[in-house]
Amino acid sequence: MKISYQKRLLFFILFIPTLLCQVSSLYAGADNDIAGWGDDDEYNRLYNPKELDKLRGTVLKFKKVKPLPGMSKATVLVLDDDGDKIDVHLCPVWFATPKDTGIKRGDRVKIKGSWAEIDGEDVFMASKVKKGDYFEFKVRLTKDGTPFWNMSPEQLEYERNQ
Repeated sequence: MKISYQKRLLFFILFIPTLLCQVSSLYAGADNDIAGWGDDDEYNRLYNPKELDKLRGTVLKFKKVKPLPGMSKATVLVLDDDGDKIDVHLCPVWFATPKDTGIKRGDRVKIKGSWAEIDGEDVFMASKVKKGDYFEFKVRLTKDGTPFWNMSPEQLEYERNQ
């Protein structure tokens, strides 16, 4: 069966632009998710493993914020630390949503991490959140601040089993 020149031309005119739009939107979406979350990106350089601190308090709520322009949203825990409300940056939303953390509003937690200033506001960048004696949600290596979301599946499995 021979396909006429007009039918082939019509196919390319209709199909190719649609395919290109779909592929480019997938690529742009994937790019946008990881933009700014790399080990050497500005946001991750704000975490200082040499100046670790600890917080204790009650989880007031979770929210999603864009830490810096061009980044995808972060999962942020709002902590009540003796009356002070502190935004605790956990990780990109695509790595863990509030539900994925295993932590909920009203939980008493201990958080280890590093202070940073973003847009003139002090925020706490967590490395791990501990709830009770047995539960920990870890997002960075405490020793050097390496984010779990940039680890290979093998590294991540190893760290989660520690």
